[in-house]
Amino acid sequence: MRTAGLTMNDVWAHRVLRERGVETYRLEGVVAELGVMVESLDLKHRGKEENYRPYLHMTGELRSVTPAEALPFGITQVTYSPGQGEKVDAFYEFDDQQLVVLAGKGYFTSGFTVPEQVTGIEWELPATADVLVLAPSEVQTEGDVPVVFTQIHGIGGLEIDLESSGYDLAGYFADQSKNGVPRAEAVVDARGLKSRSDAIDPLFTEDELALDTETKQVVGAPTPEAAPVADGMNARLREIEAEIAAEREQYKTERASTEGTTENLYRERVAAPLDRAEEQEVPSASSVPTREAQRDLNLDPDLEEEKEETRRHEVKPVPSLDERKLQVAQRAADLDLGVDEEHGLGS
Repeated sequence: MRTAGLTMNDVWAHRVLRERGVETYRLEGVVAELGVMVESLDLKHRGKEENYRPYLHMTGELRSVTPAEALPFGITQVTYSPGQGEKVDAFYEFDDQQLVVLAGKGYFTSGFTVPEQVTGIEWELPATADVLVLAPSEVQTEGDVPVVFTQIHGIGGLEIDLESSGYDLAGYFADQSKNGVPRAEAVVDARGLKSRSDAIDPLFTEDELALDTETKQVVGAPTPEAAPVADGMNARLREIEAEIAAEREQYKTERASTEGTTENLYRERVAAPLDRAEEQEVPSASSVPTREAQRDLNLDPDLEEEKEETRRHEVKPVPSLDERKLQVAQRAADLDLGVDEEHGLGS
């Protein structure tokens, strides 16, 4: 019997597992065959450690699950409507013999491509699955069938090959050994650097090069009308700059005279007191004697400066150590003399 299926991540599967008194059958690791609608097939290569070994990456949609043995209630296949099945990713590995076949068909040529006839059809791929079967109700009603939930193991990375799948995909590739061009030669030919005679083919002819030179000369020649036009533009630019400067000054003046603005507060509370302080600190011209006034008073400024310089340099010399000792002895003798006089008076 064939029946429509649901995926195990469906919300109803969790409700069935939580319900008590419901007849269910759960099977794990069921060997099955998947029906996959192939949507794309790309030729890929492994890394350097695997010597860039080629493989095929297949993507598609799950359409059916056919168990090797019938499920409970005689279910032989579970189907899924288009758009309802899970996405499948499979990786097809070529064996050594298949790689030899691919190389003989022109694998190393530029025209070697993946065949288109293997896409858009349903493939049968081996896999294992977990299955949950919900038994129909005890009351037999028309249309009452068991509900099947499935979960495919590794559905996002199925590994298949010739032995497991039975598909020899190397046979589907077209023979490009005679029509294709080796990849290295194809790159050189695409560049068009050399011809078969190894002669360099110029990209432009001599006439085209001469025409290009004449064009540059014509374009680079100065235009007679260019100078007057440039002068007029410069004059206009200067006028615009002057107008902008005048508008800016007028705006600053209006802001400074408007009460409450930042410019007005600065002018009234900062600039004005600073101006008054500078006026008070600067002495008047009449209070500073000039050289003419000094000459009228018979005061020679040069002579006064010389006298001041002489007074600064006239500093008493520092007494030596012997002179200091002599001064101390003299001072002690004076003190002794004063003491003897006091005793004489007292007696």
